[in-house]
Amino acid sequence: MGQTAGFAGWQLEDLLASVADQDRAAFAELYRRTAPKLYGIMLRILGEPAKTDEAVQDAYVRIWRSAGGYDAARGRPITWLATIARNIAIDRRRAEISRGAAQTVDYDLDLIAHRGGEGATSEELAALRVCLERLDPEQRQMVVAAYLGGESREDLADRTGRPVGTIKSWLHRSLAQLRMCLGG
Repeated sequence: MGQTAGFAGWQLEDLLASVADQDRAAFAELYRRTAPKLYGIMLRILGEPAKTDEAVQDAYVRIWRSAGGYDAARGRPITWLATIARNIAIDRRRAEISRGAAQTVDYDLDLIAHRGGEGATSEELAALRVCLERLDPEQRQMVVAAYLGGESREDLADRTGRPVGTIKSWLHRSLAQLRMCLGG
């Protein structure tokens, strides 16, 4: 009988309660059941498997340390776990951006293709590249940070020192330009 057989009937809530009591076997089972989902969430935000692997480790360290803070009355266990994973991934993405990580249009298109453009043809991605290149560079980076990096308008405003209303207008106009350029 394998190690996980003892947890066969356990719900995630039960596992989290045991993890809060520092039960390593329950933690291993929680990881086994939830890691694929959390990895997927984080990969969509970070875009690179190596960065995602590190972020997943951080997420599970946080889960181990804060499992006692899970409150079933506030939501499902997977939602709580996914929120931790998402927040860590977004924090890492923001740190990259604030460190001035160079983002090229080619990289952004790779990320777009990876994150939901799997059905996009190479011609459609090439058209998107052309349309993105027509945007003002600062506004293009805002679009990328907001829609691929998960940054909110408030985050972008804080980072750039511009009013939230300006960011909102830029994003709205930039998306309208992209739609027009792409013929939509």
